[in-house]
Amino acid sequence: MPDYRKTPEALAKLTPQQYLVTQEAATERPFNNEFNDHSVAGLYVDIVSGEPLFTSLDKFHSHCGWPSFSKPVESSNVIERHDDSHAMQRTEVRSAHADSHLGHVFNDGPREQGGLRYCINSASLRFVPLADLEKEGYAQYRHLFDNEAQPS
Repeated sequence: MPDYRKTPEALAKLTPQQYLVTQEAATERPFNNEFNDHSVAGLYVDIVSGEPLFTSLDKFHSHCGWPSFSKPVESSNVIERHDDSHAMQRTEVRSAHADSHLGHVFNDGPREQGGLRYCINSASLRFVPLADLEKEGYAQYRHLFDNEAQPS
């Protein structure tokens, strides 16, 4: 199993926005972020550790302003915590290995996909395109896309 960890070197590579989101539980601005309208096939991983989090197969347009997913690619890589900050009752989601703040999960997602909406900050993610999965060490996730139409 790969070693997904938070290291000083990984933290030093983060932009100020990525650091605020992942390490201080900030929220990026809605609609003005890298992956909200992103629709390329591939894997979304933790920007800090590279830990696999979500796939494009489970991404949907929720019109909330942030990338939304119906489920994690590996449920053990996403931890849920009670969050009552900002006078709201929510469920925060964090990466399991790097403890990065990712966003929140809500129960208003597509019913046919399980009913959950993982509302995730783009700043907490790095995208690995389908064509690069093997090269970047994520070959074990390639089979998930076998039934998807490939670009020619």
